[in-house]
Amino acid sequence: MELNTFGERLKSERNRLGLSQEAFAAVGGVKKLAQISYEQGKTLPDIGFMVAVSKIGVDVTYVMFGVPTPGALSAEEDQLLSGFRKLDLMGKVRVLGVIEGAVPHEKPKSRHTVSIGGSVGHQVNGDVYGTVNNGDIPSKVKAPREKTEKKK
Repeated sequence: MELNTFGERLKSERNRLGLSQEAFAAVGGVKKLAQISYEQGKTLPDIGFMVAVSKIGVDVTYVMFGVPTPGALSAEEDQLLSGFRKLDLMGKVRVLGVIEGAVPHEKPKSRHTVSIGGSVGHQVNGDVYGTVNNGDIPSKVKAPREKTEKKK
């Protein structure tokens, strides 16, 4: 849903921050009735109100013009980034590992079966999810299936 009016966008920012009309109005230095009037589009706040609410994370560019500030972080993203910056190198590596493991990955669109034979009597069969270069089998290759002995 596109929010077309100043009042709708102001209300969406207030809701995003989890504040009541009364609490949000207090941050901006106005009464609850003034906040209701802003959200209904009856009146517009002054610059002092907008500066005050910007200090608690309201994206003023979005409220004013309907376009989010490029690179603006949500409160959660800001908290994560702040904590990440305080970590040492090993802590950052662990956090990045957790994120990598938690992000859903696309499954391969197609599966290929590869058979590699050798003159020494070794044979490997299995499904490959990567490429095989110069005989090197990358770590993305599934473990080979158990060999079944051929009858003579």
